[in-house]
Amino acid sequence: MNFGQKLSQVRPYADFDTLAIAGTWRKGRSNKVNRDLNPYTGEVLIEIPQASRDDLDEAYASAAKAQIAWAERLPGERAEVMRRAAVVMEARREEIIGWLIRESGSTRIKATLEWETVHAVMLEASSLPYLVEGRILPADVHGKESRVYRKPVGVVGVISPWNWPMQLTNRSLAPALAVGNAVVVKPASDTPVTGGLLLARIFEEAGLPPGALNVVVGAGSEIGDAFVQHPVPRVISFTGSTPVGRGIARLAAEASVMKRVDLELGGNSPFIVLDDADLEQAVEAAVFGKFLHQGQICMITNRFIVDEVVYEPFLGRFAERVRGLRVGDPDQPDTVIGPIINQRQLEGLQARLKEAQGTGPRQVVGGEPEGLVLPPHVFADVTNEMPLAREESFGPIAPVIRAKNEEDALRIANDTEYGLSSCVFTQDLERGVRFAQRVQAGMTHVNDQPVNDLPFSPFGGEKNSGIGRFNGKWGIEAFTTDHWITIQHTPRAFPPDAHAITGPWAGG
Repeated sequence: MNFGQKLSQVRPYADFDTLAIAGTWRKGRSNKVNRDLNPYTGEVLIEIPQASRDDLDEAYASAAKAQIAWAERLPGERAEVMRRAAVVMEARREEIIGWLIRESGSTRIKATLEWETVHAVMLEASSLPYLVEGRILPADVHGKESRVYRKPVGVVGVISPWNWPMQLTNRSLAPALAVGNAVVVKPASDTPVTGGLLLARIFEEAGLPPGALNVVVGAGSEIGDAFVQHPVPRVISFTGSTPVGRGIARLAAEASVMKRVDLELGGNSPFIVLDDADLEQAVEAAVFGKFLHQGQICMITNRFIVDEVVYEPFLGRFAERVRGLRVGDPDQPDTVIGPIINQRQLEGLQARLKEAQGTGPRQVVGGEPEGLVLPPHVFADVTNEMPLAREESFGPIAPVIRAKNEEDALRIANDTEYGLSSCVFTQDLERGVRFAQRVQAGMTHVNDQPVNDLPFSPFGGEKNSGIGRFNGKWGIEAFTTDHWITIQHTPRAFPPDAHAITGPWAGG
């Protein structure tokens, strides 16, 4: 019987009220409890005793110990664990999608997309052990052989957000494990299961050695700074807001043992519609690229920048489509907009709406919230100086800006501190590429919306949207390090030997 057949009659995972620490499942030793809530119904899904500083120390110590043996495994053995994790996901597809809906407020559409993305990353990771390469370099010293070995960094700390919790954890977790690291995950408090504990169960079932993956659910006030500054991890991977990312970078630099950081931070993605765009195509993409997961995505469209030649036709068609979106129960198959993640986020969006309604933009679509479900809002006649356009809304709010022409659209698109994702619509594809090359962003898509994340493709931003890239070879670079080793095969002459002086013999 193969591994897949063994999983044919799986039972749902047990309650997630324990943490994965040092190869065991046990309750956290903090005196605080995480109440994991369903944002649509308000029900308590589970109560999780949180991790203490001692738990964190134990998790990192366990990871450091387990990593040595895990890195020594053959590439095929590590690849097999990744393949098995993908098989576990296939067997538990509906269980995983159900958790994403209940815990993160994902619509069924978004939860299914997230499952597909995580599954693709598992399969991608199964190839990575074979792509870790060293090099032989030429050397300007007689008899010297110069080698560069690429090896895992050791232990990686992953801090993940609540919006795409499973994917934005696994995007770092699976590649880091695949190339021989151990990992400690701190998921967001709103999504401790889908952001960490569920993945720990999946990898455990797939045969990952005990201790190679630890998950600590804990308050930032108790373990947040220590998670970053702990002497064990060599790399901290963080996805979240720019202000928090800046703080993590400072902590990592000031730690007793400095760390590398990989940061995917805030965005202000422009959706540019040029004067020759196919408006039907643009409108369909605009609805998806703004309202998927209620707009709670780092690379979601935050500004629509439309050439004045097509401004009113685009606005009219877009508003008409938005008014027809189904809003409400995220578990219904045709629901497009479900709940905001929590009350604090909703109140922030309501304050933003109140400010916008009193400062000039024309509201075209709107409505009042029911519970945590905020219906879509569309504002016309927005300028790039208004808060709606300057700040990341992270909600179902769509500001539409009028541009005079292509150059004006480019100026507006680049007039932001952020540079994560972007897109441009035009029927002249080469014009689109020329425009895209001038956009100050890590990612630009011609005739597609900005929400794209594909295995083996570089994901990351410019300016205040982050440092580094994820996926494929970029993921390997993020979680490995180079070790230069030379071998002097014949005795070397040193100064004052004249021949040695004429060649390179020392460095800084």
